[in-house]
Amino acid sequence: MIKNLITIFKTKDLRTKILIVLGLLLAFRLLAVIPLSQVNPEVMKSFLDSSRAFGLLNIFTGSAFQNVSIAMLGVGPYITSSIILQLLVMVFPNLKEKYMEDAEGRKKFDALTRYITVPLAIMQAFGMLKILQMQGIITINGFWGLVSNIIILTAGSMLIVWFGDLITEQKMGNGISMIIFAGIVATLPMSLFNTVLLGANSLFNIISVVIFLFLSLLMIVGIVYVNEGERRVPVSYARHVRGNKVFGGMNTHLPLKVNQAGVIPIIFAISFLAMPGLFGQLFATSTNTVLVNISQFMINITENVWFYNILYFVMVFAFTFFYTSLTFDPGEISKNLQKMGGFIPGYRPGERTESYLKSISSRITLFGALFLALVAILPNILQIVTQVNTFQMGGTSVLIMVAVALEIKREIEAQLSMREYSAY
Repeated sequence: MIKNLITIFKTKDLRTKILIVLGLLLAFRLLAVIPLSQVNPEVMKSFLDSSRAFGLLNIFTGSAFQNVSIAMLGVGPYITSSIILQLLVMVFPNLKEKYMEDAEGRKKFDALTRYITVPLAIMQAFGMLKILQMQGIITINGFWGLVSNIIILTAGSMLIVWFGDLITEQKMGNGISMIIFAGIVATLPMSLFNTVLLGANSLFNIISVVIFLFLSLLMIVGIVYVNEGERRVPVSYARHVRGNKVFGGMNTHLPLKVNQAGVIPIIFAISFLAMPGLFGQLFATSTNTVLVNISQFMINITENVWFYNILYFVMVFAFTFFYTSLTFDPGEISKNLQKMGGFIPGYRPGERTESYLKSISSRITLFGALFLALVAILPNILQIVTQVNTFQMGGTSVLIMVAVALEIKREIEAQLSMREYSAY
């Protein structure tokens, strides 16, 4: 590993790429600490302590939400836009044919995602500002004060999305994932410090903290193991002769990841779970009794620990199957294998191969979905059992950190391999 790092910094283009990525992440962190005007930080801290949904949002923005900074929306509007468009692609097959069949269509799809991000950012900025204003966290001076803050937050969100695009262009990993990764890592030192302070209070706390940290390390090992796990489907290629040359006749495999959906299902689930709390806080001070009762019901749902975790588990499980069905197309894979003269031993090309791939994908996706759902709620259960509430990072955060770190590792190894350096 040390040898690889030395090799990276000796190679000018790789060194430049890494420095660009680090510079963009540093710029994101600077945006996260620049607050809007007239903010009451003490009231904001109390508000976050009393709200599970907004506390989780704060972790994903790297405390930008707690700082009420110009980057407090983070990449949330972009993720929401992606969810909406992917749902539409799933419902309307014509959209899939238009945007997902070739590289040019996917470029248009990405551009459309960014166009939709702008109005979504405006709506989210308005909703967040009204909630913070009602809680007494921020003071907004009239209509133009509200408009100017909305423009600032929208511009901040789009700037972060642009940072993500620039990072992706460096081919060191997905830029949006790395932005989220940087936000989560930024909260890690303070969480660890608070946990160590808790352990210093009494022997019971020391034991609880040690158990909690030990189980957290085991969870990280399990995440790495499952995230790297794959089912290798054997594939053979028919031998054919062209002139005096023989082509094909080799055996290889088709790797099917156990966790094909990555962290996307968890992000989808969090986005949906945040909605009741958001609407609840928005209408909590309404003069309409019905709206107040509905908003209180929504807030109570999100703050009920067991109901929240059960709903979280179910949604992550369901979204894993949903997203896998979007990204993995057995029919298309079967057609491509047949075009290239490949086949799975024991199965005829065409419908039999497609059916076989579907059955394998369903089995490994079942395991992957259960794993993701358990990882999402396990730290919450551990916090309830061990009473260690200072370590605010949940399974979602750990999973994203591990997944992004592994992706960065693979990208760097690929870059080294292209330059004929050993990655090991």
